[in-house]
Amino acid sequence: MADSTRWSRIILAGVVTGAVMVALNSRGGGEEKPPARASIVPSRIDIPSLGIKAPLMKLGVKDGRIELPPYEKPDTAGWVKDSAVPGDEGSAVILGHVDTKTAPAVFYKLKEMREGQVIKVVRSDGKVAQYRVDTIEQISKSRFPADKVYLEDGLRLITCGGTFDWDDHEYRDNLIVYATLVKT
Repeated sequence: MADSTRWSRIILAGVVTGAVMVALNSRGGGEEKPPARASIVPSRIDIPSLGIKAPLMKLGVKDGRIELPPYEKPDTAGWVKDSAVPGDEGSAVILGHVDTKTAPAVFYKLKEMREGQVIKVVRSDGKVAQYRVDTIEQISKSRFPADKVYLEDGLRLITCGGTFDWDDHEYRDNLIVYATLVKT
């Protein structure tokens, strides 16, 4: 029973993620992004209130699922390259692990974020996109708010949260930080 429930959640997550990626890619009305923008990427995330300064890597979508940063790099977060570049219009999505089998990871302290705190994302063009935290929500992975995360403007930081399911070897919830751009 637990195995079929787990597979159902994985399939549902894959379908939702695939639909959202299609929506993101078609949102521009068929217009291509300017070549100059394509070369701009976020390179680091800074969360001064939590003492976080972490490099960012690009994450893609494979087999309908968003890639995750490798567990071998617990201090690295990942920017979903099909989302907006932080500082640009659209939803910019950054993922990070809460922990590994042996130690805390980059977003371990994310549960301590509070409304009004600052998040900075350094970009490859030298600009720094500064965001203000609006809300933090912990939600079951089975009720992941894909539209709110991937289609609304702002920065989204996502990690695992809640209780750990030892049978499925995963956390039951996601912790999501929603933030609004203040300045670039």
